[in-house]
Amino acid sequence: VQLQASGGGLVQPGGSLRLSCAVSGRTSSSIAMTWFRQAPGKEREFVAGFRENRSTYYSDSVKGRFTISRDNTKNTVHLQMNDLKPEDTAEYFCAVRARWTTDYRNPNQYNNWGRGTQVTVSS
Repeated sequence: VQLQASGGGLVQPGGSLRLSCAVSGRTSSSIAMTWFRQAPGKEREFVAGFRENRSTYYSDSVKGRFTISRDNTKNTVHLQMNDLKPEDTAEYFCAVRARWTTDYRNPNQYNNWGRGTQVTVSS
């Protein structure tokens, strides 16, 4: 499975960005699709997840501002980020696994990762 993330950039506080992650290869191994982020000096943290039954999951810090969605026809997962804050600044990574896990917030549960895309929120 190959993952390609895109859409990062520099945005002012209150602005929006839309991240995309294209999945190729064994897409049947991409039932659970998630976004994580990692700021300098911090651990990688869960941001949002999309399950095969179309359930969505969010960290408390982004709930109500971020929306995860999946385009099955294009094997792509998106992360719409609104009302961005400086604390959202981080490198964002998409990750997939073949089956959903109750431990979905744990990055060690995923062995398929894409290269990160940098999101910087600053005035």
